[in-house]
Amino acid sequence: VQLQASGGGLVQAGDSLRLSCAASGLTFSNYGMGWFRQAPGKEREYVAAISWSGNSENYADSVKDRFTISRDNAKNTVYLQMSSLKPDDTAVYYCAAGTYGSSSSLYHYWGQGTLVTVSS
Repeated sequence: VQLQASGGGLVQAGDSLRLSCAASGLTFSNYGMGWFRQAPGKEREYVAAISWSGNSENYADSVKDRFTISRDNAKNTVYLQMSSLKPDDTAVYYCAAGTYGSSSSLYHYWGQGTLVTVSS
């Protein structure tokens, strides 16, 4: 199983960015997908999750109304559209496949991460 996250980069506060995570080696449409992030010196935290069908979404309070998770099961890809970015959003972002929910323990497979840096 491979989860390849991409789309990170250096942006300014207020900008938007879209992360992608391409999955292979698993039946993608059977899995809930999640995004987590880890800022320097901090523990990994939950960002957003989407159910296998895409019918259910959930967000951490810190990103609600700014971030949108979506998926394309035909392309085996999950996305994280981030807008109104803040310096506090700076982190390595990881995608994960497992059971839909906010706990990292629900996810069995993890990508390598993509770095998002938001300058003030």
